[in-house]
Order: sequence, then C-alpha cells, then structure tokens
Amino acid sequence: MAEARVSYVPVIIVGGGQAGLSVSRNLVQKNIEHLVFERHGKFHSWRVNRWDSFCLVTPNWQCRLPGYPYQGNDPDGYMLKDEITDYLDGFAASFPAPLLENVDVTSVTPREQGGFEVETSIGAYRCDHVVIATGGYDTPIVPSYAEKLDPDIEQMHSRDYRRPSQLPEGATLVVGTGQSGVQIMDDLVLAGREVHLAVGPAPRSPRKYRGRDATDWLYDMGHYAITIAEHTDPHKALTQTNHYMSGRDGGKEIDLRRFVVEDGVRLYGSLSDMDGGQISFLPDLEQNLDDADRSYLGICRQIDGYIERMGIDAPKEAPFVKLWRPEKEVTQIDATSLGITSVIWSIGFRPDYSWIKADVFDNRGRPLYKRGICDVPGIYFIGLGWLNTWGSGRFLGIAEDSLYLADIIAQRLDAGSTKAAE
Repeated sequence: MAEARVSYVPVIIVGGGQAGLSVSRNLVQKNIEHLVFERHGKFHSWRVNRWDSFCLVTPNWQCRLPGYPYQGNDPDGYMLKDEITDYLDGFAASFPAPLLENVDVTSVTPREQGGFEVETSIGAYRCDHVVIATGGYDTPIVPSYAEKLDPDIEQMHSRDYRRPSQLPEGATLVVGTGQSGVQIMDDLVLAGREVHLAVGPAPRSPRKYRGRDATDWLYDMGHYAITIAEHTDPHKALTQTNHYMSGRDGGKEIDLRRFVVEDGVRLYGSLSDMDGGQISFLPDLEQNLDDADRSYLGICRQIDGYIERMGIDAPKEAPFVKLWRPEKEVTQIDATSLGITSVIWSIGFRPDYSWIKADVFDNRGRPLYKRGICDVPGIYFIGLGWLNTWGSGRFLGIAEDSLYLADIIAQRLDAGSTKAAE
C-alpha cells in the first residue's frame, strides 16, 4: 500500500520550461502536490538550441513570468541568449519547484478507474491531472527532397546553427523567412558572408514606428489581450507564421528589399525542389514580398488610427517606399556555379504528441482544447500560441494562462475528482 502511495501524485506537469514551471509556481502557491518532469536540463532549448547572437524579439518588459517580472535596467531592450537564461534561472530559483530533470515521459494513458498512468524513464506514476507543457518544437522540419541535394553541400537546421564560422567557406542558402530565418540571414550578412534567401509567406512588422516600439503600441491598443474566441479569423491566427523583425542591436525591422540593395542578398520565392546542384523555387517572390509589406502597412495604419483616436502627439513617419522589386522571378539556380556550399533550413518544427494516448487531438494531430482545457477530464496544455490570446505563447501571456489552469485544477481537486490514487 505504501509503495502505491509513493507512485501517486495529484498533478504531473510534463515539461520544465517557462510554461511548465509557471504552472508549477501557481500550484506551489496553492499548496497542491505535484511533480514536474523535464526530459533535459531545465531551459535546455534556450541554452542549447539557440545561436550565439540570439536575442528576444519582444521588449524585455514583456517578460512577466508569475511573480517574477523583468527587473533589469533595460525594459525597452531585448535580452541576449545568456541574459534570457539568467532571467529564467532566477525565476526557477524564486520558488521550490518539484522539478525532476533528465526524466523522459514515454506515455500518458487514461485509466478506466479515472486519472492517468504516466510512464517515465524512472518508473510509472499515477495522477489525476496532467499538464502538457512540452511546446511545439520537437521535430525540425526538413522536406523529403532535401535528400536529393548534392551531398557536397552541407545542410543544417536552424536548431543546430550557432555562428557563421560553423559553415564552410562560400555562399549559404537560407530557406524560410520566419523569425529564425531572417535573423540567421542577418547574422550571416553581418559576418560578411554571401547569402541567398528563399522567401516564404511570413508577414513582417515595423520595429519602431512613430516614436515607439510597434509592440508597445499594440499592447496599449489591446492586441495582446484579444482572445482566439474574439478573433475575426481564428484559422488565420492559428496557422500564420509570426511577423518577422529583430531585437538585435537595440531592435530593428527586417525589410528584405533593403538587404538586396544594401547587402547584396539574393532573393527567391518559396523553395520547391532539389536535385543534385539544381534548386527550384516557386514564382512567388514578389507576391510574398508584397504580402509581407501589406502586413507591415496594416500594422502601421492600425497604430495611426489609434494615435488619432486617442489624440496622441507622436512624430510622423516618412511615406513607405519599396526599395527594390524583382524584375524577373528566378525559379531555378545551379548551386555549384553560384558557390553555394551550405543550406540552412528555417521552416519550423512539428510537435510530437505520439506518447499521449488520450483522445484529445483532431484528425491532423493538433491538440483540441479551450483555454488549454481538453474535453478529456484532467488533461491540459500550456505554452502554445493562441492558447487563449496572442500573448499565450510568449513570456507576456504565460502568467495569466498558467494561473487559469492552476485555478481549474484546484477547483477540481477540491471537488474530489481524485481517482488515480485508488
């Protein structure tokens, strides 16, 4: 009987990153017994899976983990990688988290009697509530046709990129223009490397606009507080890549056209195929650039409207000008003749939820929930984009989301919904 009791805990959190530990912090405040399992060391992805010059894209003031807001002297700056991990380590040390590191959770299975069986690399546990805080960055995406590329051309995913000197001498093709792709491109340009960029459909944002960071304006306008239920186009919100910009060197916007004019970066449309040294692209470069600018200008117009409505005295901006446009879409190149010796894939990740044996996914494998609460009683998600609001997948929104889940768990435990201990 005593042995069975040792293997039971009311709540198990899978994932010891900022989201999982935010839930833990709220459960500690409520004196709710729980365990946090982390398959690596805490904050592994921040320490290990980021390039050397990585920095936040949103200002430091948005770092508002539960009970641990940013307390540095540069709230409008953008913390570098080591500063981010220092902040996270400080948060983890601010409360007694029951964190077990280097423990792999291999399955979560609902029990007929209620609750869940959780298999781990250190043994089996039973619990009433499971919080999934593993994020969506398990499996790097690389298309199948990458196998056909000339083996003399080195390939690397953005997760493994650290610095320009990792790459062989010669030009680099960066594939993808999400936040990672454009920042790695910028990193290579600043190192004096020759860069080719396959431009996808990601939107872009102004960095500074009318005297302030654009994210400051958007926060004041209530954009970060809009819930997915209130959004005018929920499907677009859930599937759209984040707007690209950079926090490097005090913050700057990324205008790909400027990189062509000022730095000689060569732009192509979305990458579509590879065969030996031949690399093919879709004829969508101009469309993707125009769509990114349309997003940029849309944000500017929203800020302009807010400034006018509120009667704010803000400096004017010069009219927007397209610095460059492609005269002809290049749909195929020969990598060897262009001196391309490396390819960096920056087209994202796929989550791996194969270890969760509960019926909480749609037919495409995406988790189904409302504010992180699944229809299967006792299973929850945290730390995903648009879990509830635009800020949910960011440092800004985790405190609210984690407290909400902790409150629900506390209410259910108080109601006596403990079955797994039996």
